[in-house]
Amino acid sequence: MDTRQDELRRDLDATLQARKELGKDYEDALLDSFMKRLDARLDARVERSVAARMDVEGYEPGYRGRDRDRARRGWAPGRPGNRLAVISLALGIPLTAIASSPGSGGFAGLLACWAGIVGVNFAAALGNRRDRDERNGRRSRDDWD
Repeated sequence: MDTRQDELRRDLDATLQARKELGKDYEDALLDSFMKRLDARLDARVERSVAARMDVEGYEPGYRGRDRDRARRGWAPGRPGNRLAVISLALGIPLTAIASSPGSGGFAGLLACWAGIVGVNFAAALGNRRDRDERNGRRSRDDWD
């Protein structure tokens, strides 16, 4: 028998001895107390088991399978950087039509429109990279100390 089972047996014995001493009037309270301690032990055991399994499998909340691998590489569904890229491409289509029309500047308007789209996406990517590096404990190149 391991130590945890010995402790459980001692708890049960103590509860039964207390019932003998106190009588049936306190039976419900003693039983409730024992069950609460048993529940706490079971909860702790389940938490340890789940934590050990998560450590072994490299679990990351919110991601499963292929999505977890994408998240490790920095590309996962639902990440803000991906949303910005998709939205900017979707908005790029009507903006291209508007900016390239002869009344809006033609080819120069087209270049200005796409330069703005590329600039916004580039700035967002740099910001995401800096945030990811800070979360992972990496130092940026401008840290001197």
